[in-house]
Amino acid sequence: MSEIIVGVIGGSGLYEMEGLKGVKEVKIKTPFGNPSDAYITGKLGGVKMVFLPRHGRGHRMLPSDLNFRANIYGMKKLAVTHIISVSAVGSMREDIKPGHIVVVDQFFDRTKNRVSSFFGNGIVGHVEFADPVCPDLSNILYDSGKQIGATIHKGGTYICIEGPQFSTRAESKIYRKWGVDVIGMTNIPEAKLAREAEICYATLALSTDYDCWHETEESVTIEMILDTLKKNVVTAKAIIKEAVPEISGQRICKCVTAMKYAVITDRKKIPAKVKKDLKIILGKYGI
Repeated sequence: MSEIIVGVIGGSGLYEMEGLKGVKEVKIKTPFGNPSDAYITGKLGGVKMVFLPRHGRGHRMLPSDLNFRANIYGMKKLAVTHIISVSAVGSMREDIKPGHIVVVDQFFDRTKNRVSSFFGNGIVGHVEFADPVCPDLSNILYDSGKQIGATIHKGGTYICIEGPQFSTRAESKIYRKWGVDVIGMTNIPEAKLAREAEICYATLALSTDYDCWHETEESVTIEMILDTLKKNVVTAKAIIKEAVPEISGQRICKCVTAMKYAVITDRKKIPAKVKKDLKIILGKYGI
């Protein structure tokens, strides 16, 4: 049974959790550049935790400017086994009200300009992504949400747009016809890279508004979002504290061996630097 280290990627205040002991800052260098910020490490109830403010402290980075590869690589370098993504989203369903939380189970990628893989530069791999979140971790988050009394929805499709602008009304109405449940700007390619890094990944999607499709609601304003988000973050922290002790070191999900058959490049043709850079991901397969 391997040691569990739980990573949390989200807003700047999420690592300021009651009960977090031995807090330290760790700066990580990666072959893909710098992560969004220093990682905050500590222990919560005896479980090692690693926190990363996705947009940097002070919210300094646009969604499309995030160095997703560096962020996930840094988590892998710190031996993180599970990532809980805490993300603000707009609701695309009447019954997902602002203040509710969704444990999504699918993603729809509408981004345009993001690097979404560790592969390239002489190595080609194709990872299975039909079910893009870890079912075991997602179930724990959902059950923990119910346990603390949160209004939480199990399952749903997260459509990820480029941003930083919110949707037009036309886009919002079309997305609704596609059957998506929430809309955000950050979980892709984050989830794709976590799968390539063989880290269990699940999302707590914090509904802050109805996007702009809702005819009886005001159009989205940043003030509206921030007000609801502050309340949602309190709930997210409570869910995380409830969930962490339930995460087992016995990883039996597919996440842990996602890369076993992914690489199709002739091993002799893979550049030495690429092998070195990806050793923490592919080394156990002799690559």
